Amino acid sequence: MNLRNIPNLLNFVLTVKLITVKYDSCDRWRTVIERYTLPEMGNLWTDAYKFKTWLQVEIAVCEAQAELGYIPPEAVAEIKAKANFDPQRILEIEAEVRHDVIAFLTNVNEYVGDAGRYIHLGMTSSDVLDTALALQMVASLDLILQRVGDLIEVIRAKAREHKNTIMIGRSHGIHAEPITFGFKLAGWLAEVLRGQKRLQALRETVAVGQISGAVGTYANIEPRVEALACQKLGLKPDVASTQVISRDIHAEYVQQLALLAASIERFAVEIRNLQKTDVLEVEEFFSKGQKGSSAMPHKRNPIRSERLTGMARMVRSYAVAAVENVALWHERDISHSSVERVMLPDACILTHFMLVEITDLIKNLLVYPENMARNMNCYGGVVFSQKVMLALIEKGLRREDAYAIVQQNAHAAWNQENGNFRELIRNDVRVQELLSPAELDACFDPQQHLSHLNEVYARLDI
Repeated sequence: MNLRNIPNLLNFVLTVKLITVKYDSCDRWRTVIERYTLPEMGNLWTDAYKFKTWLQVEIAVCEAQAELGYIPPEAVAEIKAKANFDPQRILEIEAEVRHDVIAFLTNVNEYVGDAGRYIHLGMTSSDVLDTALALQMVASLDLILQRVGDLIEVIRAKAREHKNTIMIGRSHGIHAEPITFGFKLAGWLAEVLRGQKRLQALRETVAVGQISGAVGTYANIEPRVEALACQKLGLKPDVASTQVISRDIHAEYVQQLALLAASIERFAVEIRNLQKTDVLEVEEFFSKGQKGSSAMPHKRNPIRSERLTGMARMVRSYAVAAVENVALWHERDISHSSVERVMLPDACILTHFMLVEITDLIKNLLVYPENMARNMNCYGGVVFSQKVMLALIEKGLRREDAYAIVQQNAHAAWNQENGNFRELIRNDVRVQELLSPAELDACFDPQQHLSHLNEVYARLDI
């Protein structure tokens, strides 16, 4: 496509592979493809919503100015009654003036008339931009926290269901010792609960505004206006803004989203590993009529977990961009602006989608206890080697000697078609001299490994 042949760039639709970028009067350039944008979050990052928050900031400042006697109360009433904006018109003005806030103010004043002279008094563009951006970030975080709460309840319910579903625990990808699937989920739940606490603290951190004027010195607007306006908006004044709110706050915001995405990725990777054909202990729900492969009709692929893994990479990549934004020149530059126009909508929209996706995935996850039992008992219970070793030590055998006896029998069973560690160790005369058949059988009881798990469950209300 030759863009020079398109007479009106504001109305074109550019299609690249499967990604469609559209323009309309309420939604300027979409930064995340619609496939992964859920309306409740996507609506917070449209141009229409952004301009709405800009207007909220301007009106809050006007109200504060009036309360302090700087502008007539009747002017504020007129501003509130008449103020409006047209996203299309703002873009038309911006095409000429090359300044989005000036274009916005010009359009608002077209609606307000003479009272518009009281709008933006003593303010700088970043007073509007950064304070309004805080409103968007808080609103987005509230949605994310709501979805985190949903995920917590779904994991907790699934963990309760499988508190006693025995499976093998793995380290380095190799069979280790018995656990339960509920215990595995308990670890996920604890991680999400920690994330929830971090996000709740983050909400307070990012809920800051600034109405401090050029370079932040309050030369043309006093701090009392800032305090009143921020209070009306549900924000706190920044402690020491320059001409912008320092970007370490925004970097922390994106980093926390990246950390949450990393947790979701961990769960997704675990599901993918447990769904392997030769493991098949859990499986993503496969709906009627769903297809797994265009070539192989038998395939049931973990596509949702794979999707989440890929999305986590995207969110994580924005954490780097967010940190790069911290080092601005002097009291401000706008090198951060172009990054944030893509980074913040993308990070919020993707994290929100990931939460909804992983919640539904876990809620409908298929769990196969029979396969878990089969996998745990391969090679004749070799995973109970530590219990046998400890039993021999309790009978007075040196640890090194006990280890050598158990390892010899375990390795003899390992990767053998009919390998049976339990039979081999039972027939070892060195073991027979120290352990009775009943004592040896007790070593192979998986319940011994689960006796303290109720303490963990109680901590998490499972």
